[in-house]
Amino acid sequence: MSASRLSTVAEAVTALRAGRPVLVVDDEGRENEGDVVLAAALASPEWVAWTVRHTSGYLCVPLTGELADRLRLPLMVETNEDALGTAYTVSVDAREGVGTGISAADRARTARVLADPASGPADLVRPGHVLPLRARPGGVAERPGHTEAAVELCTRAGLPPVAVIGELVQDGGDLMRFDEICALAERHALPVLAIAQLLGPTDRAPGSTAGGTVPAAGPGRG
Repeated sequence: MSASRLSTVAEAVTALRAGRPVLVVDDEGRENEGDVVLAAALASPEWVAWTVRHTSGYLCVPLTGELADRLRLPLMVETNEDALGTAYTVSVDAREGVGTGISAADRARTARVLADPASGPADLVRPGHVLPLRARPGGVAERPGHTEAAVELCTRAGLPPVAVIGELVQDGGDLMRFDEICALAERHALPVLAIAQLLGPTDRAPGSTAGGTVPAAGPGRG
């Protein structure tokens, strides 16, 4: 992984505040993958559709444990056998404002409901087409995963600590690796961030230069 190709945390935060995605990569010794990360509070049908197009379409919504408890989202299983301890809760749809629940517009709506501080348990239908993920209370310092990184980024952006994530895949179906993720980011003017950057004392990637603001535009082609 070349640090010179990474953006800064500040650039990632700017993108999230504009409703645009950040492409977040983890350690090559862990999952060695990249995820699209959107702020759930600003999730638009356009960017959710873009995320579906460039991922397997299996979208999850990381959120804090406190919020999961308040919305009455219990864990999917009592005994988690996932190798990385991904904490899936029961799946949900928004109770109002959706059709079947699977369209990009419907999933964007459900994500926004999950992120709305005014939402309560009655605003959700269980099961559904969106999979919330319960983040560890210690954040990336406790578990350096995409779940915790996404919640951390939304928090740093001053937004509700709820995100939309999906694992980036190639057209052929295999997971995207770092070079392919960077190429996708360049085509769409999106920041690329490593989870490890959220652990360091500075928000600037080694070897990077200061960047400008991220335009609040919709997804392009590519």
